[in-house]
Amino acid sequence: MALPKSRLGRGLGALIASGTPAAPKIETKAAASPAATPLLAAAPAAPGFQEVPVHLVEPSPYQPRKDIHPEQLKELAESIRAEGLLQPIVVRKVGAKFQLIAGERRWRAFQSLKLKTIPARILEASNASSAALTLIENLQREGLNPIEEAYGYASLIRDFDLTQEQTSERVGKGRATVANSLRLLSLDAEIQGYLAKGLLSAGHAKVLLGLEEALRRAILARRVIEEGLSVRVLEKIAKSHPASPAGQGKGRAVPPAEAAAVADIQKRLTTHLGARVSLQHTPKRGRIVIEYAGNNDLQRILDKIGLQA
Repeated sequence: MALPKSRLGRGLGALIASGTPAAPKIETKAAASPAATPLLAAAPAAPGFQEVPVHLVEPSPYQPRKDIHPEQLKELAESIRAEGLLQPIVVRKVGAKFQLIAGERRWRAFQSLKLKTIPARILEASNASSAALTLIENLQREGLNPIEEAYGYASLIRDFDLTQEQTSERVGKGRATVANSLRLLSLDAEIQGYLAKGLLSAGHAKVLLGLEEALRRAILARRVIEEGLSVRVLEKIAKSHPASPAGQGKGRAVPPAEAAAVADIQKRLTTHLGARVSLQHTPKRGRIVIEYAGNNDLQRILDKIGLQA
C-alpha cells in the first residue's frame, strides 16, 4: 500500500529512493517467505524485501512517539490477521539484530499475533538518517502529538549536533515550523501534558508562550479546557490583563536549549525507573513527578532508587 500523500516537502519514500545523504542504501537480497505463515499471503516477499525474525527486531531509540494506544494496536492486529501485512516495516541491521526505522505499530501487532517473521525492507542508515526517517514516518502518518513532534526535533538537534536549519532540511519542514515546535518545550510540564492529550491546540500554546508568569499560563490553560475557549477568545483575555513589570514575573519560559536538556534528563529517568517521569522545571526551582501503578509498582521504584518503604 502506498504511503498517503505527504504534507512534507520531502517524504519518507523520497528519502529512501533518492541518492541524498539522508537516503540509506537498500539491501536488495531477499529471503524466501516461510510457507507456513498463512497470514502473510497478501504480502509475499519482493525484491529489496525479506522476512526477518520478529524477536530480532528492536524499537528505535529515536522513536518520538511516546504512547501507542492499545485499541489502535488491536485494530491493526485484526486487520493484519484478516488481510495480511500490506506495507512491510523498514529496518536497519545493528549487530545481530534489526533496528526499526518505520513500522513499530506493525511490528507490535505481529508480536501480539505471535507470528515468527515479518516482511521488512532493510536499509543501510546512519544514526542521524535513521532518526530523521523515523520522525518523518511518524509525521506523515499524523501520529504524533505536538509535544512528541517537538521532542523529535530536539532529539535531532541534541543527539546529532544539527542546527534548526539542518533539522528542517532533514525532515522537509520549514525552519519556522521547527522553531515554533521547539518553543513548546519551554512551556510548563502541566501545559505540555494538556497539549500531548489534545486538550489544548498549538494555537492556544502560541498565546500562552507570550505570557511570562507560569501561574497565569496555568490558570488560562485550565480555563481553555474547562470553558472550551477558542484561540481568539484566549488572545483577548491574555491582552486584557497587562503582564507584570519586567523582571517581576515568576516562572519565565525556559530557553529551547535548556528545555531540550531537561527533556533528555526526563527521558533518561523514565528509562532508568521504568515509569513515566515528568520534570516541571524553571531556572530557579522545579519538581520531579514519578507516576506508579499501585503498591507493587511503587515498591519496585523504591527498590530501584535504593529506598525502603
